[in-house]
Amino acid sequence: MQKRIAVFEENGFSEKGPKNFLVHDSPYFKIINFNFKAGQELPVHAHDIDGQVSIAVLEGRGQFLGEGDRKIDAGTGDVLVSDIREPHGVRALSDMRVLVTIAPPI
Repeated sequence: MQKRIAVFEENGFSEKGPKNFLVHDSPYFKIINFNFKAGQELPVHAHDIDGQVSIAVLEGRGQFLGEGDRKIDAGTGDVLVSDIREPHGVRALSDMRVLVTIAPPI
């Protein structure tokens, strides 16, 4: 199976909060596109499963949030990879599009 998904066309932005679009879901991994207006965030959270999560910045600037005050600045082309049990979140410093991959899917 091969398919093309135009995430910039499929998912826009919302003033109410981060907007998400399920790009792909399979027994092996899940891909979700999140679009954030500047100042919006996905709060720090963790999942009680084994696996990993990657967050790729497609466009814009933001911060990857971790436990406590941990912040990692990121921009277009940057990717964060962590265990899914590790606390993680995202804050947009500008309008930002990210692609989140979770393996195995939750």
